Amino acid sequence: MATPRIVLFGATGFTGRLTAEALAARGARPLLAGRDQTRLTALADALGGDLPTAVADVGRPESVRRIVAPGDVLISTVGPFVRWGEAAVAAATEAGAVYLDSTGEPTFIKRIFQRYGPAAAARGAALITAFGYDYVPGNFAAALALRKAGPGAVRVDVGYFVEGGVARRASAGTRASALGMIFEPMYGFREGRIVPEHGRTRRFLVEGRVRHGLSIGASEHFTLPPAHPGLREVNVYLGWLGGLTRVAGVLAKATPAIAALPGVRRATEALADRVLRTGGDGAPAGAGVSSSIVAEAYDAEGRRLAAVHLTGGDPYEFTAGVLAWAATTALADGVHGTGALGPVDAFGLDALTRGCAEVGMTVRE
Repeated sequence: MATPRIVLFGATGFTGRLTAEALAARGARPLLAGRDQTRLTALADALGGDLPTAVADVGRPESVRRIVAPGDVLISTVGPFVRWGEAAVAAATEAGAVYLDSTGEPTFIKRIFQRYGPAAAARGAALITAFGYDYVPGNFAAALALRKAGPGAVRVDVGYFVEGGVARRASAGTRASALGMIFEPMYGFREGRIVPEHGRTRRFLVEGRVRHGLSIGASEHFTLPPAHPGLREVNVYLGWLGGLTRVAGVLAKATPAIAALPGVRRATEALADRVLRTGGDGAPAGAGVSSSIVAEAYDAEGRRLAAVHLTGGDPYEFTAGVLAWAATTALADGVHGTGALGPVDAFGLDALTRGCAEVGMTVRE
């Protein structure tokens, strides 16, 4: 039997390269996988020259299956995930491996939990999706808030906010994924079940400032209720649009009707492809980029029982760092459970607290 290893699929992309650097900084020797051998060799050389490489392409799923073996940890940074993510999920499931990805796409997250999770559990595989800035911090903060609130909590709201030049920092892959999400069905968690949702907004108080957030489908909707049976409502909001958030909420209510128009989805996919071909990598991280995550737990009468505030730096650096932490931890110690898992399910709240702190995400009471 081969010794289990970390496989990084999509290693030469923007997020993949950052993750490769974070893994190397931890002393790991991942197998670097992607479509272009020349770029893989150049990355291996840049990281010390002795890392193994393998050519794998989502267009040839068998090439992805060949690089994953039982006990391996597979990290996928190949997006947009709704279009190209399935090959890595299938490979990890078939091998009985641990799977991690960097997606923030609601439709793909929903597929992991509702479609792929049961098959993975049957094969002894663990699928841990959205293991980056989308949506580890919200899972972490919400779990802390719910632990503080106690059994009286029936609702939890999570808000994600970024300061600084985040628009310039966004990679082509992020922009293409965002385009793909525009007309995808959104969802929330209400009355104990996943329900369709479009355009909900709310305000948060973040470091003394009122910030607006737009609701989005996320992993918290699937991961928090099983661990907290009293929960009847889970809301996740992105506050990256600032003062335009309320306008975006109005437009979001119209997306189901717009998405039904002939040719709209095809045109959006074509635009996303163009972004991927011409967009390039995001700008280098700047000292002015920072992130805040707020989680608030409420009782049945709407009284706030507990709140947790996390602060961190650049979202891309956090994603790379937390993926590297998770992969090395899973390779050394395994994860808790099989099937589709959330961050707290897979590693435990105390370990996740330490891991997030290691990569710069800290708790402010």
